[in-house]
Amino acid sequence: MDRHQAVVERVATQGGVVMLIGGLDSGKTTLGKTIAAAGVRAGRTVAYLDADLGQKATGPPTAVTLKMLRSPAEVPEEGPPAVLGEPDAMYFVGSTSPSGQLLPLVVGTGRMLARAVDEGAELVVVDTSGLVSGVYGQILKYHKVELIQPDVVIGLARGEELDPLLGIFQRFFDTEVLVLPVHADVRSTSVDERARNRERGFREYFAEPVQRWRVKPTVFMPALPALFEPEQLDRILVGLSDGKGNTLGLGYLEYSREEGVLRLSSPAAEGPKALKLGSVRLEEDFRIRRVDVRNLFGTD
Repeated sequence: MDRHQAVVERVATQGGVVMLIGGLDSGKTTLGKTIAAAGVRAGRTVAYLDADLGQKATGPPTAVTLKMLRSPAEVPEEGPPAVLGEPDAMYFVGSTSPSGQLLPLVVGTGRMLARAVDEGAELVVVDTSGLVSGVYGQILKYHKVELIQPDVVIGLARGEELDPLLGIFQRFFDTEVLVLPVHADVRSTSVDERARNRERGFREYFAEPVQRWRVKPTVFMPALPALFEPEQLDRILVGLSDGKGNTLGLGYLEYSREEGVLRLSSPAAEGPKALKLGSVRLEEDFRIRRVDVRNLFGTD
């Protein structure tokens, strides 16, 4: 039995919350699926908490997502990036990158963990983004660990790249830290391939049928400033709120110049109570352009 398999079998049967750390293309999702499948086979209720905003294992980009797994058939060995199907819950962050979104990303991870516990999860696999270096990478992962208090952190490392981050965990937290080398079978993906993965995720999420609602200017967070031109919100991605702090799904805004109104397009089954503005503008082909809402509003 190799070291990877030994770790999988132990954490799948004994672990509570398992957090995966690693750079881009380090095999986090593959390892996470393997752990989840082993946990389900052992008769445990497993939650897959996907905190990677760009390259998703479940659900659309820009959201922290949660998938409850109770059958081995729900964890396919192969497939496209969204390999676990539609999520059971999500928290809208509004960006495909953690940059500038550290607070909502950490909050969303905590909210989805609480949901997993409420749903009876005995094992929670937390998949994270590839941001592991520099000050922002360390701050993000530090606060994630501080909030979710994992029983085990598994670092998938190339050389010594994770040493500063894992050293912080060992100094500040009472959590077990395991280090595994990046598996030889892990394949690198290009920038273009990662972009195509995101576009496919949006395209699949917004496949027909979608519903459309007329939008009032008073439903947004952040609130629209006085004299704001709603035309600037055309194709902006939004999160749909149920008015109780939960995300119903994602949508995008469309502005009609002829009518002078905004409409919301979304596959969500019910209309939202409010909308959270994202930092992404979806083009017609589901390519994305990043948007700074502060610049859009002309405020700090």
